[in-house]
Amino acid sequence: MSKMHEQAVPVSDALEQSITVNGEARSFAGGSVADLLRDLGLHPRLIVVEHNRSILDREQFETTPVHSGDVFELVHFVGGG
Repeated sequence: MSKMHEQAVPVSDALEQSITVNGEARSFAGGSVADLLRDLGLHPRLIVVEHNRSILDREQFETTPVHSGDVFELVHFVGGG
């Protein structure tokens, strides 16, 4: 009888979620929409977030969880003149 060796999956990899941001697949460690924006280096006051085809109010960024399979469209405002 042979022993099967199972390869351990690092906890961080097991918790990574697959999401789509502006049409591109990416992994995210998890958390809220605000956490996602911080991870992407985006300032929440300069971003409009569409989450699964619904526009989120900025007040919802901290309380809206990101789940595997979620789809985001992020529109970044740029100032100029």
